[in-house]
Amino acid sequence: MLTNTPKIASTVSLRSDAGLASALRVSLARLNRRLRKQAMDHSLTPTQLATLAAVERHTAMSPGELAEHEKVQPPSMTRVIAKLEERGLLARTPHPTDRRQVSISVTEAGTNLLKEERRLKEAWLAQRLKDLTPEERATLRSAAPILEKLSTM
Repeated sequence: MLTNTPKIASTVSLRSDAGLASALRVSLARLNRRLRKQAMDHSLTPTQLATLAAVERHTAMSPGELAEHEKVQPPSMTRVIAKLEERGLLARTPHPTDRRQVSISVTEAGTNLLKEERRLKEAWLAQRLKDLTPEERATLRSAAPILEKLSTM
């Protein structure tokens, strides 16, 4: 069991929605930082990595669709796409119905990079989960779908 885990909030503060929101924000930010440290040495920015993953999840997208999906301005997305394309991680192909547009898709190298990135992070997290009690792991199993729901709202 983890013994040096800091207590982020008192039980009293977790009783309110505001207290729960604060505790979740701090804990998830800290966990996200720790997971980012487990990344491969690929020198991609978090934005580039998120963009690559979004294109993989949604298959072929136009640059405009991708910018909208990632909540960034189209010129910024154009620069991110160009960097990923230079590295051979994304490819542009003619749009199937609109010759003025292109579709962006992940290359085999991009897919392999994402698989290795996920493998490293999941291995690190699986190792941390072993330090939890069975009850704590059961709580996390119950919370996982709720956290997913929050992330897509």
